[in-house]
Amino acid sequence: EVQLVESGGGLVQAGGSLRLSCLASGLIFDDYAIGWFRQAPGKEREGVSYISIHDGKTYYTDSVKGRFTISDVDAQNTLYLQMNNLKPEDTAVYYCAAELADKINLGAKPARYTDYRSWDYWGQGTQVTVSS
Repeated sequence: EVQLVESGGGLVQAGGSLRLSCLASGLIFDDYAIGWFRQAPGKEREGVSYISIHDGKTYYTDSVKGRFTISDVDAQNTLYLQMNNLKPEDTAVYYCAAELADKINLGAKPARYTDYRSWDYWGQGTQVTVSS
């Protein structure tokens, strides 16, 4: 069974940094893609960043390019989302998600992978709050 556990959220001032962690288990990493999504109150869940574990290719939504960095899985089966220069509009619950790479097809057009409904496995989320 695929399990994902996020941690690392918190309260930070604008311009600050946070590193989110996603501990993954129950999957063969080379077969999967990992995505980070976020959901602000009253808004739909949106994709932030994605990584193909097999080849290390990464993708970012425009609003976080140059500020956020997604990492590959490490020896502790953990992936990270490093978030720098945080803005109040980054405030949301952040989730990591997993899906079979062949199914989610990162980088393809149309970009189904940016739709949260295309991903089957989810963590419980971690709150990120950025104060102005």
